[in-house]
Amino acid sequence: MDRDEVRTLLRRVASGTETAEAALHTLVAGPLSPGRTGAAGIDDLGFARLDTHRALRTGDPEVVYGAGKSAAQTLALLEALVRQPGRRPALATRLTDEAMDAASRAIPDARVDRLARCVAVGEPAAPTGRVLVVSAGTSDEPVAREAAFVAREFGCSTEIVRDVGVAGIHRVLAVRAELDDADCLIVVAGMDGALPSVVAGLVRIPVVAVPTSVGYGSAFGGLGALLAMLNSCGPGVVVCNIDNGFGAAVAAARITRVAARREAESPAAVGP
Repeated sequence: MDRDEVRTLLRRVASGTETAEAALHTLVAGPLSPGRTGAAGIDDLGFARLDTHRALRTGDPEVVYGAGKSAAQTLALLEALVRQPGRRPALATRLTDEAMDAASRAIPDARVDRLARCVAVGEPAAPTGRVLVVSAGTSDEPVAREAAFVAREFGCSTEIVRDVGVAGIHRVLAVRAELDDADCLIVVAGMDGALPSVVAGLVRIPVVAVPTSVGYGSAFGGLGALLAMLNSCGPGVVVCNIDNGFGAAVAAARITRVAARREAESPAAVGP
C-alpha cells in the first residue's frame, strides 16, 4: 500500500462509499499492520527483517539487494513481498543466475532481465515522466540495463540510447534532440568517463552520471571514470558510485516523480 492508495481509501470514507470499519480493516492488513515480531511495517523472516512500510513512507517500491544472499533467501523475500496487500511492485537486484531461475519458476509473472540481473514482482507502476539512459559503449550495457529496469519499475517511461561514447562524438550529437526531450538523463560510461560532461553541455535537464568499471588497467576498476565525473566541468552533473545503476535510477525516478506532481498540482494544469 502506498500514499495514493491510502488517499483514495480516505476519500471513499469521506464520501460515504466505504465504512470506517472497512477502511480500518484495509489499513490493518496493509504496511502499518504488525509483522511477525509485532513491530509495525516489518516482516521478520528470521534471516532478514523485511520492510513492508517503504511505499507509504517514500513512495518507492521495496528492493532486495541480492548480492551475498542465497537463491532461497532471495526467493523467500520476493514471495513475502508478493503476499503484501496493495498493487505496488517490488524488486530484487544483483541476482545470481540461480536466484533468477528460482524466481522465474516460483513466480510465473515475475519480470526478469538477466543482463541487468534484476527481477520485479507485483503490478508495474504507471509511467510518470520520461527517463533516458545513455550508454557510452556496449561494455556498459549491464549497468545501463540495471538503471533502465529499476527506473521503469519505479514508475518512469524508460528507454536506452546505446553506444554514443565520445570516441565518436558525432554519435551523441546525432541524438541531442532526443536527449533534450527527456525529463532526466542517466549517463553511463567507463574508460575516461567523459560522456556525462559532454551531455551536460548539450541539454537543459538533470544529468545523473554513473561510472562503470569498464576500462584498461589505469582505469582502476572505474575509479578513473568516477573522478572524472566528480570533476566534470559540465554544469549540473550528479554522480553515483561505480556501477551503481540502481542508485541512479532511484534518483532519476524521484526527480521525474516530483516534477510530474508539481506540474499536475499547478493552477495551469488544474484549469479554471
